[in-house]
Amino acid sequence: MKITVDSVRDILYRDGQLVWDKATLQGIADCFDFLSRFSSDKVIYGINTGFGPMAQWRVEDAHLRELQYNIIRSHATGMGEPLDDFFVRAGMLARVGSFAQCKSGVHPELVALLTEFINRGICPYIPKHGSVGASGDLVQLAHMALCLIGEGKVHYKGEWRKAKDVMDECGLKPVSIHIREGLSCTNGTSIMTGISAVNQLDAERLLHLATIAAVWMNEIAGSYDDLMAAPLNEARRHGGQIAIAQQMRAMSQGSKRLQKRENVLYNGERLMANGEKDGVFKDKVQAYYSLRCAPQILGPIADTLAYSRMVIDEELNAASDNPIVDPETQNVYHGGNFHGDYISLEADKMKIAMVRLAMVSERQLNYLCHDRINGILPPFLNLGTLGLNYGIQACQFTATSTTAECQTLAMPNYVHSIPNNNDNQDIVSMGTNSAELCRQVIDNCYQVLSILYLAMAQAVDCLHIADQLAPATKAQYDAIRAITPTIVDDTPFYEDLANIEKYLRQI
Repeated sequence: MKITVDSVRDILYRDGQLVWDKATLQGIADCFDFLSRFSSDKVIYGINTGFGPMAQWRVEDAHLRELQYNIIRSHATGMGEPLDDFFVRAGMLARVGSFAQCKSGVHPELVALLTEFINRGICPYIPKHGSVGASGDLVQLAHMALCLIGEGKVHYKGEWRKAKDVMDECGLKPVSIHIREGLSCTNGTSIMTGISAVNQLDAERLLHLATIAAVWMNEIAGSYDDLMAAPLNEARRHGGQIAIAQQMRAMSQGSKRLQKRENVLYNGERLMANGEKDGVFKDKVQAYYSLRCAPQILGPIADTLAYSRMVIDEELNAASDNPIVDPETQNVYHGGNFHGDYISLEADKMKIAMVRLAMVSERQLNYLCHDRINGILPPFLNLGTLGLNYGIQACQFTATSTTAECQTLAMPNYVHSIPNNNDNQDIVSMGTNSAELCRQVIDNCYQVLSILYLAMAQAVDCLHIADQLAPATKAQYDAIRAITPTIVDDTPFYEDLANIEKYLRQI
């Protein structure tokens, strides 16, 4: 059984339940049994040695269970606001997905308890700050593990409560320490992976919204439709661009606003009648880049997200702790599968892609607001009295400042390694920070797109073209108008924008 980004969506957003097949459960038990036998007379990291740079110290047999509790308690040092429940549950899914590879040597009861936490919505208190993403998310996972041993606190049914009290209420028992449950719980990339899985779902949703906006914007502008033509975009060869253009063609079906170049500029008879005056064409021969180049701009974003989905799917099903217990070869391998480089790099790439999405959305908004650029709309889409009323002028301020923040956050975090842990961790991934910064940009993108969608609906009303839109974009217009009416008199926008953002997040 595999956990995927789609599994995360189904469990987090669609009330799905995590159920393990018998083969996986048997494999976990077999791996535990093998490690029990194998470790009895050998020196194995984290079982009978200290952790990190203290691995050179042998731990006496009488203290082995205490050793596992110590790694949990000593590393629960996170600070800052707690992670949202969605990220915590996704992180638990990534952790149990790692155990399900049957390479960790944990007792089956740990997998069973984690699964109960996920399915019952019991969310450990996990602060945002603490991970350097090298031995995985040691600090954040220690907070998760703290609750699994019946300590710490959890968020359950909207309240923060002691983990032990909630477990008692649900008929659950704290996990026991058998061999290496403490280290296995804390060692791995699960928090950065969980955050990234949720980010992936939102980034894909944002790309879909931006693709709809690209069609809608060109309808408002009355653009020629060959910008999305198959021969044009296939000539560029890139899969993402071809896919975006194909989606735009499908979304634009039924539109009465998009023009055919062959019917206007390639038709000499019509051109002479309607097209030219004093050598200047009335309509733009080509639209501005933010409209015309949508397949070329959104295409790389689509390719980036396709690859990041593959990496996240793999990491959700990766044995990401250390050492790796392999019953098949009858060996225990020491290495660095906890290192978060794969996720950190993808989080940065996703973040940069989302910054670009915010940038093109902000430029499209500027086109709508700037009457001297669009040539067909009143300044700031103002349907009131110019000078007395202000339309969406101030909404643009918010979109511009939010996009600027995105650009500031675009700096790759993956390259910001700082040695620590007595230089045992001499190069680290900062993967959880990368995923968190990506999250900030994603949230900002929703805000910028909310303002753009408000503006596009207003532009439709300015031009009286609602009945000329394609069914796909008309549905979005209707949805926005169900939230907020056409703007004539000046009014506070913040509640309407918040409601539009809520709608876009659910689309």
